[in-house]
Amino acid sequence: MNHDTVIFLQGISSMGAYASSLFFFRFWRQSRDSLFVFFSGAFALLGLSWSLLALFAPTAESAPYIYSLRLIAFALIIGGTISKNRKTDR
Repeated sequence: MNHDTVIFLQGISSMGAYASSLFFFRFWRQSRDSLFVFFSGAFALLGLSWSLLALFAPTAESAPYIYSLRLIAFALIIGGTISKNRKTDR
């Protein structure tokens, strides 16, 4: 795949993640459900990750730092889901 195409697709992915983050933040403001805050933060981190990959084209040394943002984002999703399920069990 062409390098310019990869950068374009990463830009589209980051824009979609940022838009999703804003939607989840709006849902949190309306409902005050903590799950939406976790999802909003996770999608913001995913958007940041794709933005950094598109802008800087990281070398092998700096790529783990950018990919660790994705790890944190998925941990937020898992943590939010567990938190939500524990609150409904009580």
